Amino acid sequence: MTNFQIVLTGIFVFFIMVGVVLFATFGKGGSSDSVGSVAIWGTLDKDLMTQVLDKLKSESDNIYDGVTYRQIDEENFNQELAEAISSGKGPDVFMLPQDSIVKHEDKIFAVPYDTYSVRNFKDKFIEEGELYLTNSGILAFPFTIDPMIMYWNRDIFSKNGIAIAPKYWDEFFALSQKVTDKDKDFNIFTSLVALGDYQNISHAKEIISTLLMQTGNPITKRTDDSFDVTLSQTAGNEISPTEEALSFYTQFSNPVKPVYTWNRALPDSTKSFLAGDLALYFGFASELSQLRTKNPNLNFDVAMMPQTESGNVVTFGKMYGLAVVKASKNIGHSYSTIQALTNDDVLIHLSELTNLPPVSRALSSKEVADPYLDIFYKSALISKGWLDLNKDETSEIFNAMINSIISGRKKISEAIQQAEDEMIALITR
Repeated sequence: MTNFQIVLTGIFVFFIMVGVVLFATFGKGGSSDSVGSVAIWGTLDKDLMTQVLDKLKSESDNIYDGVTYRQIDEENFNQELAEAISSGKGPDVFMLPQDSIVKHEDKIFAVPYDTYSVRNFKDKFIEEGELYLTNSGILAFPFTIDPMIMYWNRDIFSKNGIAIAPKYWDEFFALSQKVTDKDKDFNIFTSLVALGDYQNISHAKEIISTLLMQTGNPITKRTDDSFDVTLSQTAGNEISPTEEALSFYTQFSNPVKPVYTWNRALPDSTKSFLAGDLALYFGFASELSQLRTKNPNLNFDVAMMPQTESGNVVTFGKMYGLAVVKASKNIGHSYSTIQALTNDDVLIHLSELTNLPPVSRALSSKEVADPYLDIFYKSALISKGWLDLNKDETSEIFNAMINSIISGRKKISEAIQQAEDEMIALITR
């Protein structure tokens, strides 16, 4: 080893030790001193975060007066974050979406388990938060959850003599024939549900992910030092659960099937639901106010995502966590700030501001009087996600997988295998 390499290694070790000492000194969050300057970056609304931080500051004897928040547009966030960190001008804490964990993992200080144990994490947060757990520590602490739910048009259901929304996927076979209005040329005027295609179905990737996770397939999983893709796993069955799920999904766009209820010529599913032409719409809890605003006369209600009668009870959830930046000069106090922001008092205030369920397991398990929040809270407890290797590219892979099936270019098993191979290539790239 050259003298230069020895010096460089020494400097590197020195800064690691400084970070460890700083974290050990302040990581428990027990000091009554000010945390100093802690910059948080994210894509959540600035006015919302200002209200959250104002509450935190007003109840903490000026400890968190130095905490600031900067909102960045979602389309620019990844680039701005990477450039700022590389130039030494990055934040101390940033909001980490569940679909960007893999992308940003190398930028994060993993909180050691002797500081915050796995047991405490699992007891505190809803299950989807466990995506942030690694062998080396905790990448982020859950902050918000936006579960996928089912919106249903009450007028369409009443018109067809149906009293309640479906709870299970196998109910869709009879419902589609009863509700869908189509002519002999396969033109659809009223549709039961937007399933079977990809391009004009809002949240198609998340709907497909829900179906796959309900079979017990995690889609991807961590190994000791990398990731595995599990799309084609058979779980001991002759036909893989993924194949069964995609067979169910794609038949709704097949004109020769009795359940035919969707095609590419229709407007996207959000517009169809707002127009009163779609009976069931799979969207996120956060869309409730938007749907009301865009069509105040639409008579709809909410229900939990349908399930299989024998599978795992799952819905997809969009989650944001709070992560400490590895390059922060204030690691210990950044961690203390995150602990304060994920305190139940703050989380319930955040929930009241957003009309979304809290990420706290204890809070989301409480009964609420509001009929919409009741569904949101229950959905939060069953929310899951997966370790997305590259959210834009996997969306294209899912799109190609569905298109190759419905076009007849590939058998379902072949389309799944190709999608898995392409996702594996993302790992090794």
